[in-house]
Amino acid sequence: MEELKKQIAQLAKKVSQAIDNLKLDEKEIKLKELKIQMSQPDFWQDQESAKIVGRQASFLSQQIEDWYNLNDRILNLASLLNDEEAEDLSTELEDNLLDLTKIYESMSKELMLQDKHDSLPAIITINSGAGGVDAQDWAQMLERMYFRFAEYQDWQLVPMDRSLGSEAGIKSSVFKIVGPYAYGYLKNEAGVHRLVRLSPFDSDHARHTSFAMVEVLPEVKDIKFEIKDDDLKIDTFRASGHGGQSVNKSDSAVRITHLPTGLSAGCQNERSQMQNKKNALDYLKSKLERYFEAEKEEERKALKGEYTDAAWGNQIRSYVLHPYKLVKDHRTDHEDTDPDKVLSGDIMPFIEAKLQQSLADK
Repeated sequence: MEELKKQIAQLAKKVSQAIDNLKLDEKEIKLKELKIQMSQPDFWQDQESAKIVGRQASFLSQQIEDWYNLNDRILNLASLLNDEEAEDLSTELEDNLLDLTKIYESMSKELMLQDKHDSLPAIITINSGAGGVDAQDWAQMLERMYFRFAEYQDWQLVPMDRSLGSEAGIKSSVFKIVGPYAYGYLKNEAGVHRLVRLSPFDSDHARHTSFAMVEVLPEVKDIKFEIKDDDLKIDTFRASGHGGQSVNKSDSAVRITHLPTGLSAGCQNERSQMQNKKNALDYLKSKLERYFEAEKEEERKALKGEYTDAAWGNQIRSYVLHPYKLVKDHRTDHEDTDPDKVLSGDIMPFIEAKLQQSLADK
């Protein structure tokens, strides 16, 4: 029984420390503020913003409830050890401790996601790189991988902009993923992704290597700098993607360029030009936030789409379909010998391996 008491005490300490690290007291205050905001008569006038606030409140409410509930269950378990019948219940108490430990291990992943923007939605841009048609097809394969990943997590996917390839695949794709800690989980996907396979576009069916660049930004709406109207160039054009019956009948697509930096952002998914403009501006704000925070000129060039040859050699992950099957992350050395599974959206093991590495490096 003494060993059991020791293990319960250790788990109770870990949970208490997690509650402090997650700053649940501050989040309770934030939740009260969100509930006041949601109770206002004009709350639903901007439905998109209202949905985001609603999801944030729901997430905070669930997170707070889950951690305090786990803490209460551990304290109750500890109190049972003082019962006269504790010896007779030792097996049951050990089983309860095992269950609570598993719950803690699952919930403690949140401790790896405490950086500045981790709780925000993620805006992902995929650009095809070296490799011609094969690279454009590879970019579309990556797009599908992230779409499926979002689907598995039951997260919201919002397509924003897309440029089709000349023969197959895509030249680029921009989309937003909204879910609990979406940016925190996806931020380390940024970088060059490399594919090795027998090309379906080569008459000789030779082995080809293709590259695609993935950019991941947090959707930052509360920026610390002013964007002057005179600094923005707004272009409208006819959308070329999906978006309803009238998508190709009016100039609904929008691209906004920030003239001082040369950064631009576009959106063509919505039928409404006003909504596309709003989404494009949100995307541009996120780019500008990262641009002004960036310390390296290479990162600023990447945000403008100016990828250097040197950058293409620094792949973060390789997906080999021939002559053997292997997906390997070159930062963590995490591997999977089933590329089809990974390309179908099963990337959480790679994501968690990188998060754990980053946490250990702090």
